[in-house]
Amino acid sequence: MWAAHVDSEGRVVGWEERGPDWRGFATGGSKVLFRFGPSDASRLCVTEAAIDAMSLAALEGSREQTLYLSTGGGWSPVTDAALTELAVRPGLTMVAATDANPQGDAYAERLRALAEASGCNWQRLRPPAEDWNEVLQNGEREKRERKTEACRMRAGRIKGGSARHAPALDPAGHEAGSAEGVMKD
Repeated sequence: MWAAHVDSEGRVVGWEERGPDWRGFATGGSKVLFRFGPSDASRLCVTEAAIDAMSLAALEGSREQTLYLSTGGGWSPVTDAALTELAVRPGLTMVAATDANPQGDAYAERLRALAEASGCNWQRLRPPAEDWNEVLQNGEREKRERKTEACRMRAGRIKGGSARHAPALDPAGHEAGSAEGVMKD
């Protein structure tokens, strides 16, 4: 996955790169902000990686009036300036949706200080796992497991389940297969 970082003019200045076993940033690119959502949003959710911003958006159903942002794991003066520019809008809430680890907590504190200095509201949204992508993956895994279990339960009923304990086709109540239950002409 490639996730573009853009400046305040909307120009691509770099991109986050992520694969199943690797991650990085464009050589020679600038970490400013990855942005997903309306630019005039009243809620800014700041994450450390674009995959976490997109995962949080998926978990929240791309919540209205929310701009999902990623710093790309860095915090340069350009990133600080871009966040400050966004934070000065009236009625804004800045959400620190950073990782649930010491680095994420440090980022959250920086965001809190930035929000206070800019006069906007601040909130900490800490993922119940290491990061928002892990939360999304865990939810998908649990959903697959529930679906598999439901299929097993249905298959058990189809294959016999409790029905195998009742005699089949014995309307007279006779025990099938016994000598007493056989009618002779």
